[in-house]
Amino acid sequence: MQPCTPPVRVYSRRPFDPILYPAVAKKSSQKTSSDTAHSPILPSAAPVEHKPVDDLYGDWFLEYASYVILERAVPHMNDGLKPVQRRILHSMDELEDGRYNKVANVVGNTMKYHPHGDASIGDAMVQIGQKDLLIDTQGNWGNTLTGDNAAAPRYIEARLSKFALDVVYSPKVTEWARSYDGRNKEPVTLPVKFPLLLTQGVEGIAVGLSCRILPHNFIELCDASVAALRGEEVNLMPDFVTGGIMDASDYNGGMRGGRVRVRARIEEGPKKNTLTITEIPFGTTTGGLMDSIVAANDKGKIKIAHVDDNTSDKVEIAVQLPVGTDVEQTIQALYAFTDCEVSISPNAVVIKDDKPQFMNVNDLLKASAENTKKILGQELEILLGELNEKWHFSSLEKIFIENRIYRRIEECETWEAVIQAIWTGLKPHLSLLKREVTNDDVARLTEIKIKRISKFNSFEADEHIRELEEEIAQAEKFLKNLTRFAINHFEQLKKTYGPGRERRTEISQFDRIAAAEVIIQNDTLYLDAKEGFAGTSLKRDGEALCKCSPLDDVIFFTKEGAMTVTKAAPKFFVGKNPPYIGLFKKDDTAVYSMIYRDGRQGPLMAKRFRIGGVTRDKEYPLTRGKPGSSVLYFVRHETEEEADAFSVIIHLKPALYLRNLSIKFPFNSIAIKSRGSQGNIVTKHAVDRVVREPKNAETGA
Repeated sequence: MQPCTPPVRVYSRRPFDPILYPAVAKKSSQKTSSDTAHSPILPSAAPVEHKPVDDLYGDWFLEYASYVILERAVPHMNDGLKPVQRRILHSMDELEDGRYNKVANVVGNTMKYHPHGDASIGDAMVQIGQKDLLIDTQGNWGNTLTGDNAAAPRYIEARLSKFALDVVYSPKVTEWARSYDGRNKEPVTLPVKFPLLLTQGVEGIAVGLSCRILPHNFIELCDASVAALRGEEVNLMPDFVTGGIMDASDYNGGMRGGRVRVRARIEEGPKKNTLTITEIPFGTTTGGLMDSIVAANDKGKIKIAHVDDNTSDKVEIAVQLPVGTDVEQTIQALYAFTDCEVSISPNAVVIKDDKPQFMNVNDLLKASAENTKKILGQELEILLGELNEKWHFSSLEKIFIENRIYRRIEECETWEAVIQAIWTGLKPHLSLLKREVTNDDVARLTEIKIKRISKFNSFEADEHIRELEEEIAQAEKFLKNLTRFAINHFEQLKKTYGPGRERRTEISQFDRIAAAEVIIQNDTLYLDAKEGFAGTSLKRDGEALCKCSPLDDVIFFTKEGAMTVTKAAPKFFVGKNPPYIGLFKKDDTAVYSMIYRDGRQGPLMAKRFRIGGVTRDKEYPLTRGKPGSSVLYFVRHETEEEADAFSVIIHLKPALYLRNLSIKFPFNSIAIKSRGSQGNIVTKHAVDRVVREPKNAETGA
């Protein structure tokens, strides 16, 4: 008995696409006849070609990058779908019978076309279903507001929506290709008659390329498509299902470099010291928003008592504030330090002519409107051809039965004789038809059943032919006025599916909030003058100066005549007995007056200055820089008027021939200059001390 050997199966593989795999296509084209003469199973006697490993990896990287861009991450311009989304919708159309199908069943059927696993298909299908446009869902599909996940695919069901059946499918104008294993056919692109890409939005990350097209309003897209078909300019703005307030002044048509800022809608609650968030920014969830609020409170940037999430089908986050809190400042702080305001950077890129292209969303809409017009024209041409064929055969059938041509074939003994008899009977009536009669037409007449011939009604036949002629005339009219027909298409879509899809995101303009201006100052700045340190952690040994926050800048001046601006911190060195230390603002217009000794034995100098622009943690000299220079008097004035009214008394050390030992020096005698000015000489005598001129008891000056 011969041993049983298993049958040998030969598996075929799909040929490489030269666009997706350029390196492989190049290698294949360079193969010689000797390369193909050997079997892939048997060893070849030809010499083995050695290639550096780095070259192989370079080719593989380019092939993988091309594959990810074209077949996974970036949508096609014609239908606005990624390959996995297109395969899901094609699979759902295959299973469509008007009833719901389990998502697991749809995922399994889609795997006939998709070369990846069920998880990627299920996730993509949930994302489509959550956008509430193409898929009619049933069961727990998750919540985009709270971030809750959908139930497992075996527990939820789906079917195509009426909108999807109306605008996505048209098999007769669809271009088909073989699936990845060659067993089935799938659409290259679906004939979508609507700017689906701009309605749903899309995000994708490929190798060295990312795509982010924001969603737009359904009704506005219908109106913009009509305007584009009429040759008018369009200017689209995003619209998010989560609502919110949007500043799209830098949208830049959705291209790279643009930016959209979206804020949550925050209102004062019904109770005192309560804020209610009713709409959240796009891309956030209520859970993530609450976490960002709690984190900002823990860092001392805002002050809240507690926060509660009461979201169900609508957003409702209640923020309880401590008693005495400034509500308006807290709202601004929420925008500055939490996810109540987010910045979105769009990047509109699509697949066009088998390669990625960056396009303005307004140009994408115009291309979609023209593509819709083209598809409608193709459908009308196919419909017109079908109507003409129906009219032709209905007229031919009427001639065949009314003139009793069928009786001519009763005594025919061969097929050729039957065909010839019918041709002879039809010959006098051929001029009544719009096109030539073919042998296939004649053969089809022989398939008419006797029952139909016996029940033939000439009046009903004429009525049917007249109805066909009316439909033909209407189709021809639509083809001649194709633009008007396409406009009617979008107007009908707006009328049918527009109600309930009004704009949810308010378009506005708002300035960026300076975080340092709205942060709550919960810390205290202390100074330990004896040790030369300042900071927020020196409560035990230091003197309290002012309230501050971690975002505040601190300016201090040393006795040697140096100035530094630094960030408020728990502890930093400022030098022993600094002449001045306080908070610093970028737009500081205060006037600083200073008297210093230039070197150990140099003259006494006076200067008035404003700070101007500074670099944080950089030391700026305010004196001439001679060793031993020392600041003898320093004062800060909020306004120039206050600085002009300020004077000091300079007490000199006794010296030979020196009669007047005190000098009154009004600061308004010198001009206000920049901080880098050296100042004016007041006296060259040795100085004992400098004090402020005492106020006049009568005038108070």
